[in-house]
Amino acid sequence: MHLPVYSHPTLTVLVDDSDSFLRSLSFQLDPRLASQTFHDTTTALQWLRKEPHSGCVPLHVNFDMHNLPADQCNVALDLERIYRIGEQRHRFATPSVLVVDYSMPQMNGLEFCEAVAHLPCKKILFTGAADEKIAVSAFNRGLIDRYIKKSDDHALDILELEIAALQRDYFETQSETLRELVLLHNYNFLGDPALARLVQELSASMGFVEHYIFPNPTGILFLDKHGKASLMMIETEQGMYAQYEIARDSDAPPSLMDALLERRVLPFFSDPDGDGMYSRRVGDNWHRYCAAPRVCQGRETYYWALFDLPKHYFDQQPYAYADFLKERAAQESIAA
Repeated sequence: MHLPVYSHPTLTVLVDDSDSFLRSLSFQLDPRLASQTFHDTTTALQWLRKEPHSGCVPLHVNFDMHNLPADQCNVALDLERIYRIGEQRHRFATPSVLVVDYSMPQMNGLEFCEAVAHLPCKKILFTGAADEKIAVSAFNRGLIDRYIKKSDDHALDILELEIAALQRDYFETQSETLRELVLLHNYNFLGDPALARLVQELSASMGFVEHYIFPNPTGILFLDKHGKASLMMIETEQGMYAQYEIARDSDAPPSLMDALLERRVLPFFSDPDGDGMYSRRVGDNWHRYCAAPRVCQGRETYYWALFDLPKHYFDQQPYAYADFLKERAAQESIAA
């Protein structure tokens, strides 16, 4: 199990020539799975081709010498841009999963999937029983990611589970290059299944719907559906000792140094213009920046705690998923 570098709610695109079936399906699906429906394949293709897609990788390629070949260059990674995806209003309108009927008059479902093969969307073919051999062949060719028979007794439940799984796969694929790069630095926890499970558990228990790796201090930024930001600060044994060394070199109070050495506190010094570490201006007020660390035992020992993230870390307030859903509901009501 891998933890994607970032993840946020997206759109599921439903394509079926039966308008009544689409209305019924979108109504029955979990309301947390926001959807866009099309009963006309031409309109669906036009929308998919013009719709902006998330996953703009914040990488910059620099050539030190212009006469070098293209494969010899430096890559700069702007980690701060990752969590600032949370400021982008269009992120929730990203189509991540397509659910396509097979038997349609203008083009069948496989022809439709071929027409959008260049897009990063994951694809589910929703078939009748007679189409199963065709679906198996398409799956084996990599043209679709899943197929589900409409005749299955629990087709809707299966569909919801597969959509959720493919949305996770979408972000794993989108952030694969980023993840491989940051694993070389201070983000080993991204490849640790124990930490990935912990993030899933926290998201489920605390209502987090988005996460992004956070650069300074190292950790994960969570957003709930109302846009409230929480930082999961994560330190290893080495990182905890680095906190102690910085505090010692900054003439921190002995009480803080003892607490750091004994692993009784995890500090996030979150004042503006700071770097998350202790500085002399904190003085004896260090208690209000600290939380009792909890331990996640994976491939190594991780100390973690949740902190409210101050607003000054954003240029603008993150656009909330709840607001996105309200706006879509209002638009659909007007259109109806």
